[in-house]
Amino acid sequence: MSTQMQIDKLKEIRDSVEEVELSIPLEELCERYEKLYTGAVNDVLRELCLPNQALPTSIVPLRDEMVVCGEAFTVKAVKDPTMGGEMEMRVEMLDDLRPGHVIIWNANAHGNEYPSHWGGVMTQASMKRGCRGAIIDGGIRDTKDILSQKFPIWYRYRTSCGALSHTKVVNYQVPIYVGEVIVRPGDILLADIDGALVVPRKLAVAVLERAEQIERNEGEIKEWVAAGLTAEEIHDRGGYF
Repeated sequence: MSTQMQIDKLKEIRDSVEEVELSIPLEELCERYEKLYTGAVNDVLRELCLPNQALPTSIVPLRDEMVVCGEAFTVKAVKDPTMGGEMEMRVEMLDDLRPGHVIIWNANAHGNEYPSHWGGVMTQASMKRGCRGAIIDGGIRDTKDILSQKFPIWYRYRTSCGALSHTKVVNYQVPIYVGEVIVRPGDILLADIDGALVVPRKLAVAVLERAEQIERNEGEIKEWVAAGLTAEEIHDRGGYF
């Protein structure tokens, strides 16, 4: 199948209203995505006229080598000065986590950059339930503890402040905004040193296969560069820079 035919097929899937289930196991999907990089996947999304799937650039990995892919488990929070009800919702949320999930938390949706939303105990509890990582549009604390557990996490800021009397989880596994990106439960999240992005679930397998093709193509282009071909020769062979 030609590249253009492949892109046209992807667009058909993008525009369909049918909910498409994953045609390969989630664990295999995640492992294959984690061998790629966000740039290649983002290029595929742009080919599909989905150029705005990257999360805000201020959300960064705790360590540069961290990479994670998983199924979005969405958490919705609001700025709230009261202290009741927060722990009860967190307990319920944690017990609904399943293997393969990546928690994504829109804690900064209201510009609240003071409290932490994630810490060491949350990390341990999530890992026990098979969670692959977390993307927190907000604050973390207990950073040394998180690092010792080698948990892949992306975050906006660090702080010593707790959540109570500052913020509250009001729902989870509902569509949320993170920046200007809509994230739905079950979407596929990929994050690495260059940030995090969202792949709509119904496109996940097709985007993966196209991104793997792009990575193979780039490997060939790098071989041409190493061989000393001129930029014009590389371009004539279908290469790009």
